[in-house]
Amino acid sequence: MKKWLTLFAALALVSSACTPDKSSTSGPLVYSADIVVYGGTSAAVTAAVQAKKMGKTVIIVSPDIHLGGLSSGGLGFTDTGRKEVIGGLSREFYHRLYQHYQKPDSWKWQQQSEYGNKGQGTPAIDGNSRTMWIFEPHAAENVFEGFVTENEIEIYRVEWLDREGGLVKENGRIVSFKTLSGKTFTGKMFIDATYEGDLMASAGVSYHVGREANSVYGEEWNGVQAGVFHHGHYFKENIDPYVVPGDPASGLLPYISSDKPGPNGSGDHKIQAYCFRMCLSNHPDNRVPFAKPEGYDPSKYELLARVYAAGWGETFQKFDPIPNRKTDTNNHGPFSTDFIGMNYDYPEASYARRREIIAEHEKYQKGLMYYLANDPNVPEEVRTEMSQWGLAKDEFTDNGNWPHQIYVREARRMIGDHVMTEHDVLNHNVVPKPVGMGSYTLDAHNSQRYVTTDGFVQNEGDIGVHAPQPYSISYGSIVPKASECENLLVPVCVSSTHIAFGSIRMEPVFMILGQSAATAAVQAIADNVPVQGVDYEKLKAQLIKDTQKLTMEDI
Repeated sequence: MKKWLTLFAALALVSSACTPDKSSTSGPLVYSADIVVYGGTSAAVTAAVQAKKMGKTVIIVSPDIHLGGLSSGGLGFTDTGRKEVIGGLSREFYHRLYQHYQKPDSWKWQQQSEYGNKGQGTPAIDGNSRTMWIFEPHAAENVFEGFVTENEIEIYRVEWLDREGGLVKENGRIVSFKTLSGKTFTGKMFIDATYEGDLMASAGVSYHVGREANSVYGEEWNGVQAGVFHHGHYFKENIDPYVVPGDPASGLLPYISSDKPGPNGSGDHKIQAYCFRMCLSNHPDNRVPFAKPEGYDPSKYELLARVYAAGWGETFQKFDPIPNRKTDTNNHGPFSTDFIGMNYDYPEASYARRREIIAEHEKYQKGLMYYLANDPNVPEEVRTEMSQWGLAKDEFTDNGNWPHQIYVREARRMIGDHVMTEHDVLNHNVVPKPVGMGSYTLDAHNSQRYVTTDGFVQNEGDIGVHAPQPYSISYGSIVPKASECENLLVPVCVSSTHIAFGSIRMEPVFMILGQSAATAAVQAIADNVPVQGVDYEKLKAQLIKDTQKLTMEDI
């Protein structure tokens, strides 16, 4: 905990590359704009850029010092789905990355010709539309900083919402909110673009955490899904869960829950696992060897040793290549970088508790990397290969080369005007008032690890259901109910069920919805109406003008 408190204090003193940036200036403690965006994610940036382009004043209030969230935090092997549904500023982001990688000096550790063109189900480099979908973290962050600088967006960094009475609301509208530093931000419209939805929650907007029962919205793939294995992230062999094999009295191995899953299709408060999307390098001059973390205990990884002993051999299948001999390293297999079951309280936890959870995830994942590279219970060929890898020396240089953003795959989800369900994502319904599109598989990671009735360890919650074609996302899913708040839009913690969010939760979609939210906010100000009263036809016309894709007719 002391380490994290020290880190956060240090971050507050770091000067920013963005102009203007008021994070460390003195002066009045009340700041006003037409639109106030809370968050530092990719959606926050596109929202602010759109508001400024449409002639409104805008402020970004970011808890983070680095802009871009996961898009600049290690998730460089983009989950695009159908690329043609990605328009507007979201596509502009990927176009700027294409421009970056056309420069010879962007290829320091690898020849461009050596990289190839492997993407996430699509080419990494799309020459037809001049986009680059696979990229290094620092390259993405530079694009976001460029957006902010070019548009002269006022930004305040390391500013955390005061969640204990810091928000003022009158007559169903947010008037202002205060941050822990004592600053107050007032505006006509507010956008919560965080992964956690803290501003939304503080405003008294309804939300859900966890998995709804299938019965709530008549779904099939929500709720508990024990025995359903759509990916390879389960135990394919019978693995004993006990410290002394065959002896329940010896207790369970670490990271196995003694709780039993509920009936299939039932709801719970469990959420899909988090991890860090590490950027690794195998270039000898750009590799930081995996160090033994403080408090390292190899017995914590005994379950993985048993997986190896059973013949598992897929360690490196999600070392996804990004430029310059680096990776976006994702979870793969039954015991990997996902810290299953260790994040349940994160969505609503205090800042202090969230820092603890983040630190626990970091310790687990760093310990796992050290274990893979050094422990004799790991097959020799795996240890040999792991010795060629390390953290990328030129990434996350102010954080020990470790990603600055944990992968919050899911936290709060608003219950708004329209709740997106699997019926919408699977094209069973006509979605009302579309403001963007998604296309990725309904993808949920495991939520729990437990002991089966047969006495073996198993994971539960890893679901992947293919969306047959791109689908529309409703305007009603980014606005609260009118009775709860009239001047707030929520483009990240959207109104969606757990399983529908499994598809919506992709970074290109967040950027799309951030732009759409800002467009609606500008029009609500212009017409002096609540966000629920925005003229949809006028909104649609502006989105189309700005090259957003709303329905299949647009692609």
